[in-house]
Amino acid sequence: MDEDVSEVVRIDGGIVVGHDGSKCSQEALAWAAALARRADLDLHVVRAWAMMTAPKPSTWEPGYVPPLADYEKAVHDELTAHVRAAHLDPDVRVTCHVVHKSPAQGLMGAAQGADLMVLGARGRGGFSGLLLGSVSDQLVHHAPCPVTVIRTGAHGRGLGAVIERAATLPE
Repeated sequence: MDEDVSEVVRIDGGIVVGHDGSKCSQEALAWAAALARRADLDLHVVRAWAMMTAPKPSTWEPGYVPPLADYEKAVHDELTAHVRAAHLDPDVRVTCHVVHKSPAQGLMGAAQGADLMVLGARGRGGFSGLLLGSVSDQLVHHAPCPVTVIRTGAHGRGLGAVIERAATLPE
């Protein structure tokens, strides 16, 4: 295993949001960022990855398999681009983390030191009829910290209403 590739994310407080590049995880990111700003907490955006789910690194060529560190950089670059595209409040302290693990294992490890974990209800795979994705379901039942699952359009009011409600929570 390449020693430069992170297999563990250590968080010391704050909000962890799982991000897999899906629309649902982008909405979970926006919700978590609004809460982090209001609560003055750090926001940790975590993506767990494998070679099969990672974007191709810039060093990829037919017949050549780049080192895992190149894949990790490609995943980090893609995650950073998603965070930039969310146009978060500049006062939110955001750190992007990528971890070479299965999504459930990677996020479970990051949750060890978190105050809260935020996830989208549905990620990139699975069955569209389920209320929760398998990763969200595992973390809701087994995470070592509270978990909030953001479900797109659950009440027909969209994410803006959810964020607005979060901003009115008592301190």
